[in-house]
Formats: sequence, C-alpha cells, structure tokens
Amino acid sequence: MVIPAALLLSIQNVQGFHEESFLQVHAAQQPPTSIRINAAKWDKVTLPFASSGIVPWCSTGYFLPQRPSFSQDPLWHAGAYYVQEASSMALQLVFDQLVPFAQQSSLKVLDLCAAPGGKSTHVLSMLRPTDVLVSNEVIGSRVNILLENITRWGAAHTIVTNNDPADFTPLQGLFDVMVIDAPCSGSGLFRRDPQAIEEWSEPAVEKCRQRQERILADAWPALKEDGILVYTTCSYSPSENEQMVDWMHDHFECASLQVQTDPSWGIVETASPKHGHKCYRFFPNLVRGEGFFMAIFQKKEPVQEMIFPKKKVNAKQEIPTASLMKEWVQETGALQLYKHKDTLYAMPTETYELFLGLQDALRIRKAGVCLGEWMHNGLQPDHALAMSHLLHPSIHRVELSLPDALQFLRKETVVVEASTKGWMLATYEAIPLGWIKHLGNRTNNYYPKEWRLRK
Repeated sequence: MVIPAALLLSIQNVQGFHEESFLQVHAAQQPPTSIRINAAKWDKVTLPFASSGIVPWCSTGYFLPQRPSFSQDPLWHAGAYYVQEASSMALQLVFDQLVPFAQQSSLKVLDLCAAPGGKSTHVLSMLRPTDVLVSNEVIGSRVNILLENITRWGAAHTIVTNNDPADFTPLQGLFDVMVIDAPCSGSGLFRRDPQAIEEWSEPAVEKCRQRQERILADAWPALKEDGILVYTTCSYSPSENEQMVDWMHDHFECASLQVQTDPSWGIVETASPKHGHKCYRFFPNLVRGEGFFMAIFQKKEPVQEMIFPKKKVNAKQEIPTASLMKEWVQETGALQLYKHKDTLYAMPTETYELFLGLQDALRIRKAGVCLGEWMHNGLQPDHALAMSHLLHPSIHRVELSLPDALQFLRKETVVVEASTKGWMLATYEAIPLGWIKHLGNRTNNYYPKEWRLRK
C-alpha cells in the first residue's frame, strides 16, 4: 500500500502525526472489526461473538478478534448490533458530555448525511423516546440502505428524509443538535478500502472541501441558537478538517466545544491554525480504529426559531386504536397512531408533531414505525413492526434454530409446530426476525423479498 506523497506532505505538521508508524500500520495491519450492540434488543450478558476488547469511548462498542460472516448471522439481520468502525463511535462523547438533555423534555436532532446509518442508529440509542431524530440522505440510491438499517434498529422516534442540504435552510432554528458526517476524500479509510488510494488526489480533496463549505452553509440556519453541530470526516487532509473549522469561524458566529478524553485512548487533540478551535484526530497507529476527525461547534447567532402551524390528521380516517393496542402494540408512553390510506403508522407524540410540520418542507421516506395494512379482517403486520420496540408481549413467537433462521431469511418455507393458526413472530435467540402466518397445513413466510438472504 503506497500512501500518496502529497497527502503525507500535507499532514507533516499536524499534531500527533508520526510518519514512520503511520506508514507501518498501513503496510502491516488489517483494520480492526468492531460492532455496536443494540441494547434495546440485545440485553443479555454475553455478546453475539467473542470479544477482543471494548471500544473505550463507546459503552456499547466491542472489538472482535476476527471478521465473521455477518450476513450468515440472524442477529445482524434482526438489528441486534451494527457493524461500525470504532473511531466513528466517538459521537457518544458528545452526547454524554455536551448535549443538554436535562434542559429540555424533547430534543430535535438532525443527521444530515446519514447513509448507510451508522451514526443515526447510534444517535437513536442515545436519545430518549421523547426526542426526535431526522435522518437525511441526499443521494437517492443510498436512501434504501439507510431505511433498511433504521428499520432494523427498531426505534419509533425517527423520520427519514431524502433532501439536499439546501432544503433545510428555511427551517430556521429548528434543531438542537446537528451531526454532519461530511462527504470527504476518504483517506482515513485507506486500510479498509484500498481503492480509495487510487481515487485520492489533491483536486479531489479541493472538490470535497468546496462541497463541505456548501453543506455547512446550507445547514447552519436550521440550527438553533446555542445548538450543537458535530462535524466529522474520515479524511486526514487539513483542508477538510482544521482549515474547514477556521472557515466556519470566519463565516459564522460559533464557539469551540471540547470533550474529555482519556490519554490512554490515543485520541489526539489538535487546534485549528487561525482560531484555535479544539478538534480531535484519530490516527490508526495511535488508536484501535481508522482515520477520523471530529470538531464540535456551538452556535452563537440569534435566530428566529420557526414554529409550524398546528395540523390535524384527517378525522374521517378512523383508527382501530383499542384493537391495535390489545393485540399488536404495547402502550409505551404517548404514542400517536397515524393512517395513510389503509396503512397504519405509530410514533411518539413529539415525532408525530414534527412529522406533520415537515410534510410540506421535506421529502419524507419514513416516519415512526409502519404497523401494517388494516384489512377487513384486521391488521396485516408490516416487517417494520416485527423489528420495532413497540411489539405487544402477547404476540405468539416461534423460536427458530440457526438452520431454520437462515432458511427464513432466504424467504423459504419454514416448518413450525404450533397448535394455533394466524400471525406469529419468527425469532432467533429470542429476537424477532419477521412474520410468519401459520395456516395449519402450511406456513407462509412474510420476510421482505428485497431483504432476503441470497446465499
């Protein structure tokens, strides 16, 4: 692996950069494998895999001694964990130390560049049910993987959108927290993706820098006064990192926020050259992770926070609340049911109110949890309900062995022994995989066709 000479030259004076060990780690070591547990689903003492240590800056992050075949593990399909690069799990430091949960009963958070969903699923695990996450992806072809991962994670307090950052500009002062994992030149992922080396060039870095400026400028108005913006990249280039931080200070009123780290972790604290804004770098020769950069801003500009006009759902669309709550959905606080044509959705009241306000402003692809279609004979449940934390505990479950679970995930027929007919949850290690319908003489598999395991 040959690291571009121009990249090495550009980071010679960056705090914490040691060229010899940096080159050695790229030449000799494979990137570590790490996962982040979905504690709302996997509440057991033992992990799905043998662990080779914890990710010190993330309470639910674990390193694995080797990379298994995740696609052959039903727990991955069930959303029991997410495979995520360890350095990027440092987002928890911000939410643990800086996000003002105690000051507000409900926070609005935007993950602006969200696909494939690592940071969004992480944020969802750190938020309260009364908080709301808007998870956005501008590239249409990447939205489906974001939807899939958000659905697997199972949280109801989320809205997924497919919009350009400029579409958020009119939403003045709406969000308390923004996460912008900016599109970048990707040099921090050279070990994981050697092709990124061939694609790296100084013109590509400059193009990324210009895109980052536009994204930040478009999104900034939607952050409220004293709101927090977390800017991250997987690039080593100062022009995409510390220099971009100085660009923010030159164009907007903002303050530098810091997080506390343990020196033993190997995270390097740097400062932007012009304004001294504190930043955090992750070098793979110093941390057990890939190249990563993080800076945290607090907005210091007054802004007129937008207030959406009150909207009401069509009163003519009657929702069979009592039947749903009794048979399908557990009552988890203030839960709002919403009906669009024959499809039912459920979400916390705070998510529902934001969803109604954003309907005319953004292209919404998902809000809350899709419960299913209400037919003349009751609910035909959606796969999202099977993945969610809303499931009523009385729903009949059928525990599958590993071979049967994989067969189910291939959308093949699974034989079950059951004395009753009707809808049942197929589970593995007690975690739901999806719906089956037992008809007595046969069983229908309702696993989503587009998600099916193909080998």
